[in-house]
Amino acid sequence: MSEANEKKRNLTQDPFEAYERETNPSKRERLYAWQTAIGLQAVDGLKTSDYLKKLAIKNIEGEITIAEAQELIESYYKTDRKQQPSRTDEADKVSSRISHLLQEKGFTFSPAQYLSIHRRLFEGIYPHAGRIRDYNIKKDEWVLDNDTVMYGGWQELRATLEYDLTQEKAFSYNGLSMDEVIHHLAFFISRLWQIHVFGEGNTRTTAVFLILYLRFLGFHATNDIFKDNAWYFRNSLVRANYTNLQKGVHKTTEFLEQFLRNLLLNETTPLQNRTMHIRSHLKKQYIESSKQYIGDTKQYIEKMIAAGLSKRSAENATKLYAKFGLDHFFGRSDIVPVLEITATPASTLLKNLAAAEITEAVRGMGKGKYRFNPVFFS
Repeated sequence: MSEANEKKRNLTQDPFEAYERETNPSKRERLYAWQTAIGLQAVDGLKTSDYLKKLAIKNIEGEITIAEAQELIESYYKTDRKQQPSRTDEADKVSSRISHLLQEKGFTFSPAQYLSIHRRLFEGIYPHAGRIRDYNIKKDEWVLDNDTVMYGGWQELRATLEYDLTQEKAFSYNGLSMDEVIHHLAFFISRLWQIHVFGEGNTRTTAVFLILYLRFLGFHATNDIFKDNAWYFRNSLVRANYTNLQKGVHKTTEFLEQFLRNLLLNETTPLQNRTMHIRSHLKKQYIESSKQYIGDTKQYIEKMIAAGLSKRSAENATKLYAKFGLDHFFGRSDIVPVLEITATPASTLLKNLAAAEITEAVRGMGKGKYRFNPVFFS
């Protein structure tokens, strides 16, 4: 069996695996284009057909041109394909079109180019292909616990698109470190995506625009990051544009920057979607806060023991501090239910805390009222 036939033989596994060590530059470029194109369908949960993969392999081998592959897939879906899963035709057509765009060499950094990419990807699939939306949108996001990013308002979409691209076009990368370059690229592309110019297809359009722009800037990344991490890419864009102060969640480009570092610098940091989920973020905050609390508590206990308290009294005092803090006063009747002790040991504890200057008496609030001494806890 020939090498080419062996590569075509088994489509149940990764059909492109046999090309991973391909040394022919032209084949590698075509491989990258197809891997990226097919991988990007995952942002909308779509999968391509085996037929599309067969055509992709023929194109990689040079047996057919990308234009011929695209024409064949378009013809394939002109006949009745009811046996195909829902939206497989969209995945196949858009994959072939993305591959075509990535195998071309032309690019203009302009709003017209951005709109043209969307039109070329989705013409005949979406009625609004290449057209700016004229309505507002919201999208429930898994990574946000089904909340939505605030996308651009439809009345200002064109002006916002033109402004962002004008700002980026005028930006100078001269003198920046690679870390600074990646941070700026993450900021720019996340802002461009947040506009959400179109009703559908924004992430795939933005990804293609980004890849072409990176080439325009002199980057020649041909790894397979988009092949397996397209959904991560989308979720990182979401997290770069979401703030919820009530939940303690702030927008961040850290995840998108890591994606770009893997893409451009061939770093191998694992890209895990679960780490971006806001519940994961809140859990991390809680763990960090708990560690800080445990550290502070240990320090306070040691300090109280040094001031003359027993270990048990010091532990009880830290429980009271956690309950009342520096701003609330308390007396014997307040601490009895907190510590689940009787009145006599409560009175003894209050006396010892005051003697060690851990607490101070509060005047004008009735007899036997105390609060924790800020000087001790500073």
